[in-house]
Amino acid sequence: MSLLSNLFGGKRAPKYPSDELVINGEKLKLTFFAHASLAIEYLGRHIYVDPVMENADYTKLPKADVILVTHSHYDHFDLEAIDALQHDETHLLLDKTSADGFVGNCYTMLPGATAEPLVDVKVEAVAAYNTSEHQLQFHPKEREDCGYVITLGGAVRIYVSGDTEPTEEQRALKGIDIAFICVNQPYTMTPEQATEAVKAIQPKIYYPYHYGQVEEPTDVEALAKMLEGVCDVRIRPLA
Repeated sequence: MSLLSNLFGGKRAPKYPSDELVINGEKLKLTFFAHASLAIEYLGRHIYVDPVMENADYTKLPKADVILVTHSHYDHFDLEAIDALQHDETHLLLDKTSADGFVGNCYTMLPGATAEPLVDVKVEAVAAYNTSEHQLQFHPKEREDCGYVITLGGAVRIYVSGDTEPTEEQRALKGIDIAFICVNQPYTMTPEQATEAVKAIQPKIYYPYHYGQVEEPTDVEALAKMLEGVCDVRIRPLA
C-alpha cells in the first residue's frame, strides 16, 4: 500500500485545484472545491470553510482542525460534510443561525467576535450582509451572518467574505494578504462592487469566489481587467 493510501485509510485522496504559496518560509496551500467551499493548510493545520458534500468528497480528505461556517444557507452549511470532517479535537466556528441549528459543541461567532481555537490560528468574524434595496432579503444584517479574517501563525491574514455586498465593516479591514471576495448575482456582489471592495481592502492577492451555480454567469475575466494594477487577481475553478 502506498504512503498516500496509508494517509487516507486505504482510500486514494481526490485531487482538487489548489495553489501553493510560501509565507515566511512555510508552505501555505489553498484548495478550491466549488462555489464557496475552500480549504487552507498551513503549519500542518487543516482549515475548511463552508464545506458542502456536493462540492467535494470530504470523507477522503484530511480531518479538520478548524471548520468555519459563514451562514446557514444550504450552499454553506452542510451537516453531512461537517460530520465527515470532524474528529474529537475539531474546532467548529459557526455563525449564530447555523449554531442555533447545530446539535453538538461549537463556537458561536457574532460579527466583531474573535476566537483563537488553536495557538497559531486566530479568527475574527466580520459582518456580512446585503446593502442594495432589492437584495436585502437574501442576507439581512440583523441575521448576523459572518465573513472571517483568519490569521495563521501571526504571518498571514486571509479574508473570506461569505455572502455580502461592500460594507463599512469590510472597508475597515487592514493588513489582508489574501482575500476571497464573493461575486455572484443576484445574491451578492456585482463585478463592479467586488472591484470596489478589493480597492478598499488592498489585499496582495484576490481570488474571486462564490461565482457560478446560478443562472446569471459572472464575467470573472472582466473583473480581473477592472483590477489590473491594483493587486494580483487569481481566477481558479470554483463554478
